[in-house]
Amino acid sequence: MASVSKQVYLDWYKEMLLWRKFEEKAAAMYIQQKIRGFLHLYNGQEAVLAGCVHAINLEIDKMITAYRCHVHPIAMGLDPKFVMAELFGKSTGCSNGKGGSMHMFSKKYNFFGGHGIVGGQIPLGAGIAFADQYNNLKGVTLCFMGDGAVRQGSLHETFNMAMNHKLPVVFICENNGYAMGTSVERTANHTAIWKLGLGYEMPSAPVEGMKPEVVFEAVKKAVDRARKGLGPSFLEIKTYRYKGHSMSDAQHYRTKDEVAKYKDKDPIDYVLSILYKKKVLIEKDVQKINNDIKEKVQECVDFAENSPFPLAEDLYKDIYLGDYNFIKE
Repeated sequence: MASVSKQVYLDWYKEMLLWRKFEEKAAAMYIQQKIRGFLHLYNGQEAVLAGCVHAINLEIDKMITAYRCHVHPIAMGLDPKFVMAELFGKSTGCSNGKGGSMHMFSKKYNFFGGHGIVGGQIPLGAGIAFADQYNNLKGVTLCFMGDGAVRQGSLHETFNMAMNHKLPVVFICENNGYAMGTSVERTANHTAIWKLGLGYEMPSAPVEGMKPEVVFEAVKKAVDRARKGLGPSFLEIKTYRYKGHSMSDAQHYRTKDEVAKYKDKDPIDYVLSILYKKKVLIEKDVQKINNDIKEKVQECVDFAENSPFPLAEDLYKDIYLGDYNFIKE
């Protein structure tokens, strides 16, 4: 495995802790009914995103995912206050308050959603990669999906097309064990999801998803391959979510012991232990990082609270490139 610098481990710790605290604050705001609708949290899966982001070029590479999407645009460079504002449904949100939890978006930071339709982002990810290839750009697209989405027929159509055109896309299944409340074992007669790519002779592999350096190495290899024009790859990154499918999930399908077992593998604690071992941080440093992040997250909430809701006339904006010509006085 390639060596990882102390600075990268420190960056990973700060990034993952920010994402975790942001999500915890979002959960608190949901309970207070300041965030409405559905809310799908990423707690536990942070090592996947941390490893992925350090394996790409943020200037030219793209990212698209499903509805568990709050921290992905933050990882791509978007100020988290605009994500919190979107969760609050405010006009200052990254989707102008119209997308909410499941439809985050930032063209500036190459983040293309946030999609509420299960598996709907898979062909779109291939389409983004096709655009880069067609326009002779060097960008690579990371297309995330859950273990439930791989049962959609569009995945197979997309895999076939991506291989035919050797598209610069890395398909990533974040396998957290459950499609909503249905375990992987109950969705098909096989549990090795990564093998789905083999039928298309697509380079495919399983990846340990609780350690960011393992994710980084696997994704970097796939990204480099795509950038050389050698086509797509499919990675099944095995991870775990500590919260329910959404805030309304009672989680009757799994035991507390199972959750506790995976919390012993918490990626944030894992990276922190490495930083202690390498003598990069001491307790005082950790406390300062925690305080700084707590303050930053509160600033996000304050920004969202003080932002206005969209106006009624904003309903007709962001629909067409030009004017909306179908309103008659």
